[in-house]
Amino acid sequence: MFTGIIEEIGRITAVDPSGDGVRLTVLAPTAVEDVRHGDSIAVSGVCLTVVDWTHDAFTADVMKQTLDMSTLGGVQPGRRVNVERALASGGRLGGHIVQGHIDGTGEVIDVQPGDQWQVVRVGIPAHLAPLVVDKGSITLDGTSLTISAVSGPGESAPWLEVSLIPETLRATTFSERRIGDRVNLETDILARHVERLAAFAQIEGPTR
Repeated sequence: MFTGIIEEIGRITAVDPSGDGVRLTVLAPTAVEDVRHGDSIAVSGVCLTVVDWTHDAFTADVMKQTLDMSTLGGVQPGRRVNVERALASGGRLGGHIVQGHIDGTGEVIDVQPGDQWQVVRVGIPAHLAPLVVDKGSITLDGTSLTISAVSGPGESAPWLEVSLIPETLRATTFSERRIGDRVNLETDILARHVERLAAFAQIEGPTR
């Protein structure tokens, strides 16, 4: 479990084939300060399991399904990534509940810089549009953000907007995102549960 509060910007240093997946090595000195075998670390929003580490980097296996549905597919050494260790028991939940199980990717379709804010619009898959709401929570590239605007119901190309403060731009890779870039997207777990319950209620009808 994560909070979406990024601890450091790491860097991919190696991408080694491993069956139909890959083995990633990430330079992330803060993340390995107290790491143990089997620990979970989110890399740009994707929960990975530590299989090896050094004093300043860790290695994790990434399966084909994860590569296919995330921005880790085709990633090359040198890529900067957002890194967060799993939430420690008793820690502060500064963002929101993040699982590290992404729903897919969105595409940056507009970036509007300002004096204090940067507004980023992200196109999202149509099936995820019902799960995002104005002023709700969203996780983009592992970062817990508040949605500042959403497309209307029924729009053919749904989108959401987030307004990024200077600290978010400094502490994450969002300062590097440009139009056309893909970002990992995880919707709010509560919204997903409500959608699932509603789907069953439609099938089963009212209970007595």
